[in-house]
Amino acid sequence: MASQLGHRWLRVLPVVFITYSLAYLDRSNYGFGAAAGMAATLNISKDRAALLGALFFLGYFLFQVPCMVLARRVGPRLLVAWALIAWGVLAAMTGVIRHFWLLAIDRLLLGVTESFIMPGMLLLLMQWFTRKERSRANSILILGNPVTVLWMSVASGYLIRHFGWQKTFILEGLPSIAWSIAWLYLIRDRPEQAAWLPPEDRAALREQLSSEPCQMPQTTRAMEALRHPSVILLCIQYFFWSFGMYGFVLWLPTIIRRAASDMGTTGLLSAVPYFVAIGAMLVNSYFADHSTVRHKFVWPFLCFAGVAFLGCFATQASGFKANFLFLNLACGAMYAPYGPFFASIPELVPANIAGEITAYINSSGSLGGFFGTWLIGVANAHVGIDRGGFLLMAAALLLSGLIPKCAYALSAARTSQAYSEKQDATADPP
Repeated sequence: MASQLGHRWLRVLPVVFITYSLAYLDRSNYGFGAAAGMAATLNISKDRAALLGALFFLGYFLFQVPCMVLARRVGPRLLVAWALIAWGVLAAMTGVIRHFWLLAIDRLLLGVTESFIMPGMLLLLMQWFTRKERSRANSILILGNPVTVLWMSVASGYLIRHFGWQKTFILEGLPSIAWSIAWLYLIRDRPEQAAWLPPEDRAALREQLSSEPCQMPQTTRAMEALRHPSVILLCIQYFFWSFGMYGFVLWLPTIIRRAASDMGTTGLLSAVPYFVAIGAMLVNSYFADHSTVRHKFVWPFLCFAGVAFLGCFATQASGFKANFLFLNLACGAMYAPYGPFFASIPELVPANIAGEITAYINSSGSLGGFFGTWLIGVANAHVGIDRGGFLLMAAALLLSGLIPKCAYALSAARTSQAYSEKQDATADPP
């Protein structure tokens, strides 16, 4: 009987992709509301509008690790189902609430409910896909990010032009609530629970997953693992990466709106960089899964993105076409490393707490997203995105690439030196 393990790619990943796509829709459409004049409609300052965009990431940051612990106890299937309903309601409420502080609470709670999604999804993929498959599986999950922003840019531009930004938030929040039913029906936490997978394939997959090596032994001391140099480096890298990434995602419509004639055109142009991002992610993850060194598929792209943002800064006075070209290059380079980055985490940490460590690293990215969204929004309000914002994003992306690269090089040099000293010590005397 032929193995049915290949069916995982068609049974699990499309559902995961759609779910993450809906989550990303309800977090990233805020940028279109801001570009459409949210601050003027609500009679709030641009600084407060920037804070509203950033508060999502604060809520997301605070609950990442607790959410992973909860996901292990109740399972990602049930946890994500409840999160779908909650974030759909809260996202729709963004178009209903008119008072700043109530809206601030709503955005904070939206971040809290969506903080369940990434830990739950990564835990689910770790339980369904092997090491050699994980870069591609993670990339398909995270493709929900650029693919969503691509179609959301077009749809949001159209909806805002015809219905206004308030009704757009309501209309885009409802699909998550409906999808929670499909999620419960289609997803199972582990291969052992999947009736469509033959028993011999379940056993074979479980054996493959349980035999995979990692660089650290199993431990019950989570704090010891959190202090491991590899984990600290990944946290630093993801903080600065997310600083630049979310500053770009949430404020791209505002950047383009300055050159576009209306919100419909803004939506169409905002979608273009994500075509580049999708291709870059798929190609990079394919090669990363065929390599034993994943970090070389991460840091060069982040450095390139930083250089591209410097290009945005340098061409801001040269016309929109040149500026837009560098925006496309920066977007593609920022998204390309996602698959290998998250696939590398279970290989560097104890297997029994890999999920919690992943959530810890992701929470560092959420904190970076908070500061990136807020500070770049403030730069947009006071000094112009083409001056302050581009430089902030360039610095963040360059740091996210160069700091871990230097640390990897130093670690390799120390390892080589230690090996040489050991060889010298054990060599026979002349």
